Amino acid sequence: MGGLVSGTPPPSPPGRNVERPPTPDPLARFQALQRKVEEESSANQKRRGPGTLSARGRLQALFDAGSFTELDQLVTHRVRGFGMEERRPLGDGVVTGWGRVEGRTVVGFAQDGSVFGGSLGEAHAQKIVKAMELAERIGAPVVGINDSGGARIQEGVVSLGGYGEVFHRNVLYSGVVPQISLVLGPCAGGAVYSPAMTDFIILAEGLSHMFITGPDVIKAVTGEEVSFDALGGSDTHATLSGVAHLVAPDEAAAIALTRRLLGYLPSNNLEDPPLAPAREPPAGSAEGLGSIVPSDPNQPYDAHRVLEGVADPGSLLEIFPRWAPNLLTLLGRLGGRSVGFVANQPAHLAGCLDISASEKGARFVRTLDAFNVPLITFVDVPGFLPGTQQEYGGIIRHGAKLLYAYAEASVPKLTVVLRKAYGGAYVVMCSKHIGGDLNLAWPQSEIAVMGAEGAVNILFRREIAEAPEGEREGVRRSFISRYREEFLHPYLAAERGYLDAVIDPAETRARLLAGLETLATKREEQPAKKHGNIPL
Repeated sequence: MGGLVSGTPPPSPPGRNVERPPTPDPLARFQALQRKVEEESSANQKRRGPGTLSARGRLQALFDAGSFTELDQLVTHRVRGFGMEERRPLGDGVVTGWGRVEGRTVVGFAQDGSVFGGSLGEAHAQKIVKAMELAERIGAPVVGINDSGGARIQEGVVSLGGYGEVFHRNVLYSGVVPQISLVLGPCAGGAVYSPAMTDFIILAEGLSHMFITGPDVIKAVTGEEVSFDALGGSDTHATLSGVAHLVAPDEAAAIALTRRLLGYLPSNNLEDPPLAPAREPPAGSAEGLGSIVPSDPNQPYDAHRVLEGVADPGSLLEIFPRWAPNLLTLLGRLGGRSVGFVANQPAHLAGCLDISASEKGARFVRTLDAFNVPLITFVDVPGFLPGTQQEYGGIIRHGAKLLYAYAEASVPKLTVVLRKAYGGAYVVMCSKHIGGDLNLAWPQSEIAVMGAEGAVNILFRREIAEAPEGEREGVRRSFISRYREEFLHPYLAAERGYLDAVIDPAETRARLLAGLETLATKREEQPAKKHGNIPL
């Protein structure tokens, strides 16, 4: 057949004019596709209803004006059956790309709940994976805006495989680049696991829902009736489950909060956090710092006031503000440097460490250590919360998480004992024994195995019992007074080098600033290993 490929038309005879089909105009084809993108985007927005941004609009709001560059706008799924071949929206229900936040490059993706319910299929997953891989290659944070009903049923196991690919990148890039999840819609089933493995989760009131199984399934299986909000709303995850790091009143505030959060973090684990202009507290605030903490070790106070007196004004951003409020975890700045503050909160549970507080602190410490943010710890802790509920719930292993996190952290670690530091909790709260770099104490601080009353009841039980009945209380109080004078002060610890200095409370900010400056070049060699095995 003259070597022609089968089906190829024979050449035209010489000298004969043959009418050829017109060549398509490439520019016209491109413009038609752009119009289709705009039409689909407009239709999606109408389905979402007024007052809610589209997926593309959410990314544009996240990034600096005019800086968003979209990727894979023309990707479509390849599924046949269930009528899917007739429904092939451009982008496949997720918008991806990069832009700038305060001038720094950030990669982002936003799921579109108006396209197949935001469900994840093969093409949808590949777009997210591609964006995450780009973030890792260029060393940029990745922000995921999640609005998804879960796996796309029409794609079966392929959609499940897509989730696995996303999860794998979450783990590979954990501690390499910051990963932040905004949940701005319902997220169910597999859709919640990717956010759960990121560094921060931000929810919006009335808009965000996260759960493994929805209310209908729960009712069918257990007979329990529960609403969407009670099961997986922002209030539940902010106060009970500890899933939400931050909650905003609406999606615009959630996006603004994300931009603010990024300002405390480096672009990747090989960089230092960005510096900000230093701001000094109001004149006289240093002198008033010591009066915030009552001398009575049993009197509560709000530790926020201490942090506000030390940090750069207006710089504090509390993480997990409503979960485990007996331990405070805040991002902030000191002399313009990004730092993380951890503080016992005597206004709740007397500042005791319990299961939730230990998990909260450990998570915060490990996240900041991964991204080179120094840690400043303020200690006023009577111990671990006693009780059968805590013991049965595993306070031993959960409390060990916080101990492990502090001991493992290699960033600069500065500690100030404000008042009480009793028992094992003294060791856990970033003591010198587990790697504290600069350990300070206020003069009224008490560092001991336990408080005076408990110690006397054990140490002098016999002497008190042998005293005449009418004198026993006086004898007990005498022993308490002696114990306080001999043991409940910071100077025994200072004599042994467990404290680097006992300081006037008014010096606290200045001492911490000097410590941060000195420790800025800290280098710490740790034993070679694949990874540690943190208690779970």
